[in-house]
Amino acid sequence: MRLISTEVLQTGMVIGRTIWNEIGRPLLQKGVKVSDLIIKRLQELNIQYVYIDDSISKDIEVKEAIPRTVRQHAVQQITSSFNQLKMLKGKDVTYCLDRQSKQFTLIIDDLLNNIMNNKEILTILSDAFLYDNYIYQHSLQVAVYSIAIAKEMKYNAVEIRQIGIGAILHDIGKMMIPQEILKKPGRLTNEEYEIMKQHTKYGFDILRNLHTISLLSAHCAFQHHERLDGSGYPRGLLDFEIHPYAKIIAVADVFDAVTSNRVYRKKMLPSLGMDIIKEGSGTLYDEKVVNALRRCVSYYPNGTVLLLSDGRRGIVCKQNKENTERPWVRIFEENNEILKATYEILLADEVDLSVKKVEVEYLSQVE
Repeated sequence: MRLISTEVLQTGMVIGRTIWNEIGRPLLQKGVKVSDLIIKRLQELNIQYVYIDDSISKDIEVKEAIPRTVRQHAVQQITSSFNQLKMLKGKDVTYCLDRQSKQFTLIIDDLLNNIMNNKEILTILSDAFLYDNYIYQHSLQVAVYSIAIAKEMKYNAVEIRQIGIGAILHDIGKMMIPQEILKKPGRLTNEEYEIMKQHTKYGFDILRNLHTISLLSAHCAFQHHERLDGSGYPRGLLDFEIHPYAKIIAVADVFDAVTSNRVYRKKMLPSLGMDIIKEGSGTLYDEKVVNALRRCVSYYPNGTVLLLSDGRRGIVCKQNKENTERPWVRIFEENNEILKATYEILLADEVDLSVKKVEVEYLSQVE
């Protein structure tokens, strides 16, 4: 299967991967032929990319990092719990979350089991799953990335569980922020931004009073917007003052934020999101955490068409665990001509070859 932008999707193309909503209902089934109506609907739903099956991507698989059923159950639980908290105040919030904490622990254990047993590099392109509210999906995605990073950094199971709980609840304080600010499509005013920044303190105040959740997890909510150079908030902490767990969630939070659709901008591809994280490595984000993310998340997901520096085109067919930025590529085009017989190269072995462009808008001459 091949990743393609819905902007260039054409009638007659075949969907290669089912798109689901949060209650487990398929919105578009694998194998369906695309029509003009389907294209229009996908664009209305702001779905930027879909997978298609075509001749150049034959036999290329994109494995789910987390099983669909686990993901959907997690998002449903997060949605239910967060929505309940919106209606409560003070001690009622603490009491309600204390009762629900076991469910969040079970979610983290499910994610932990799947990630610990998964030897593949994580590929998460959320358009394969459609959710109505960004915060719920974001909370899950940040937990997945944080657990994967912690695993890569050799944290033990108890520590990873604490990190996972802190990650899945890192934005719980946003339930105390007015919806008109959370969902504002334009830039926040200075006053609105100051209100938004309070979500870290609100989250910490909620979580630190829980008997069932570690205080370390609460600090994840408090410090996930702190930056090594002191430019973060709420307290402008420096490198040595920030808890290691919060440093992990900071990276996971930003990476998912830039690679997900937001009310004010479209998502970036993983390679661009990773470049942003790399630019801040050592100044904004902990270098060890950034390197762990680079080792465990695919830079170019399987099915991505790449234009190489020598003019050849290929499609990512297999990941390279030793260097996620230099995967296996199936070359299908040379000198702007489709090859009769494709062949594979490992970019890591081609020292003089680089990726010139990611081409999600590529249209094959053989379609």
